[in-house]
This record gives sequence, structure tokens and C-alpha cells, in this order.
Amino acid sequence: MGFRLEPRLEVPRWVNLAVPAGALVLALLAGGVLFALLGVNPLQAYGEMFKGALGSAYGASEVVVKAIPLTLTGLAGALCYRMLLWNIGMEGQLHLGALATVAVVRYCFVDSSLAMFVLMTLAAAIAGGLWAALAGFLKARFHVNEIITTLMLNYIGILLVDYFIYGAWKDPTSLGFPMTAAFPDAARLFHLGDTRIHLGLLLALGVAAAFRVVLRWTRWGYEIRVIGENPKAAAYGGIPLLRNVVLVMFVSGAVAGLAGMGEVAGLQGRLARGFSTGYGYTGIIVAWLARLNPLAVPLVAFFLGILLVGGDTLQIVMGLPLASTQVLQGLILFFLLAGETFCRYRVRPVRRRGEE
Repeated sequence: MGFRLEPRLEVPRWVNLAVPAGALVLALLAGGVLFALLGVNPLQAYGEMFKGALGSAYGASEVVVKAIPLTLTGLAGALCYRMLLWNIGMEGQLHLGALATVAVVRYCFVDSSLAMFVLMTLAAAIAGGLWAALAGFLKARFHVNEIITTLMLNYIGILLVDYFIYGAWKDPTSLGFPMTAAFPDAARLFHLGDTRIHLGLLLALGVAAAFRVVLRWTRWGYEIRVIGENPKAAAYGGIPLLRNVVLVMFVSGAVAGLAGMGEVAGLQGRLARGFSTGYGYTGIIVAWLARLNPLAVPLVAFFLGILLVGGDTLQIVMGLPLASTQVLQGLILFFLLAGETFCRYRVRPVRRRGEE
């Protein structure tokens, strides 16, 4: 008796729910094995992780702070992946958004919080959008693999930030540390009470709601879905592929750029090296765990925020390395991608020749 994979004509709803849940459970089990190999009780490690993240008002607020950029980068990825465009460059687009935000503060400052919010938002969105649209144009016009171009643009974007913070934009009073001068108060985003939760939260939730409406009830959303499900049928039906590829990449990069704006204007108050802890890469996990559903992205981002804040607790309380949390994130992505096979195919038993 053997097995073979048969393509599914229609994916049942329970499969779409079971695959991410199963991937998460398997990743946590594999993470438990990792903790055991490090000489730590897995149950105790997970307990400390969740206690550190949700055991206090401060911890919970920090989870929300981490969830803001994860929601935006997850939404950026989900939009592209709906159309089978593999945007791996959200980290670079996030950095370009942060760079554009600093440029606005340096050269176009207005002593008005509302005006600065509008200017910084537009600048970050345009910079991140154009950065991604470059890869989209190369894909649509010359069939250049967007995985390679977006991945390589990550490094260019990160190094561009380094160029400015080590060079022309370096704060002369920073005692040699690579960072820009602190933002004026009018260029800082509004904070909720005494927490670090900033206006980017409303921005992220608003983008999630807008994406849901666009993908579900607009003509453009219909075109995105058709191209993603059957590009040949979309071309035969007269849907403009080149325009949609570039536009989707632009919008995706724009949303990732907003994540960069939120980090520098909402949290750091300046641009410094390492201001992003890989939110653009983690956004890929967020998008797939959410099954590319915009409304599910903030929930998944909150869960991964628990892992990030809980990972800091593991370092402090149990002395575990930061890499242990990063390995856990990698395990989630690995099992999730492996589970995609069972979404697209069903396993059928096959009787081999000679068997009765």
C-alpha cells in the first residue's frame, strides 16, 4: 500500500483552519524539544514566556507595541501573496519608510502634529511603495523573479539607512553612536496614556479593515483574486496584469513603509541602527498564519508579539539566548509551509501492483 497526492478542486473550510492550528502546535512541540535540549523545562519556559508577555499591564502593552509593525508588514505580505507575488522585501521597504520619515522631519518640518503626521505618512508610504514597485515593474515587464529582487533590495535599503546615520544625518551630540537627532515633539506620534502604544495602532487596524473591504467587495479586489487563482484566465479575460502587478507591489510596499514610520516617529523618536528587529521578515509568518485574511492578521500579530516579548523574558529570567525565540519563529514558518501541501492536495492510499 502506498500513497499519492491529488490536487484539491476545493479546499474545505476546516482544512484552512486546521493547517495553521496544526502548524502552531507542532512548532510549539518542536520548540519544547529545543528547550529540553538547552536544559530547561519546556512547560516552565512557555509559562514564563506567557507570564512575561501577559502577566502585567506593561507586558501586555508591549505586546501591542510589537504587534503594530507586525500587523502592517503582515498585511503588506498578505496582499501580494493573494496574487501569487512573493514580496520578501518588507524589511527593506520598512527601512525606506523610516528613511523618508526622517527626511521629512529634517527638511519639511512644520510645527503642527497633524501636518507632520500627514507629511510623514505620505512620505513613508510613497518611499516604501516605490521601493517595492521597482521589483514589481521588473517582474511584470521583464519577468525578473521578484523573490530575488525584493530580497536583494532588503540589503540595499538597510545599507542606505546605515549610510545616512553614519554620515550626513548623524547626530553630532550622539557620542559616536549611529543615530539621527531626536525628533521635535510635533513629529512624534500620539501615545496612549503612559504606555508606548502609539497612533500606529489605529493606522494598522484601519489598513486591515480597508484591505478586507477592497479584497472582498471591489472590482480591484476581484482582479487580484482572479490573477492569484488563475493568471492565464485573468489575461484571457482582459485583466491588465502589468498594471496590477506594479500597483499591488506599490500598495504592499507603502503599507510596509508605514511600519517604518511608526517605529521611528512612534517609538524611537529618531532613526538608529537596528531600530527594526526583523519585523519585515516576521511579517511573512504573520501573513501565512492568518491564511492571508486581513482581519486575522492583527490577531496573529498579537500572538507573535507575545513570543517576542516573552522571548525577552526568557533571556532575563532563564538565561536563554535570543536565538531560541528566533528558532521558534522559524519552526512556525517551516511547519506552516509544510502544511500548505495538505491545503492544496489530499492524500490518497494507492494499492501497488501485486498486492491483493
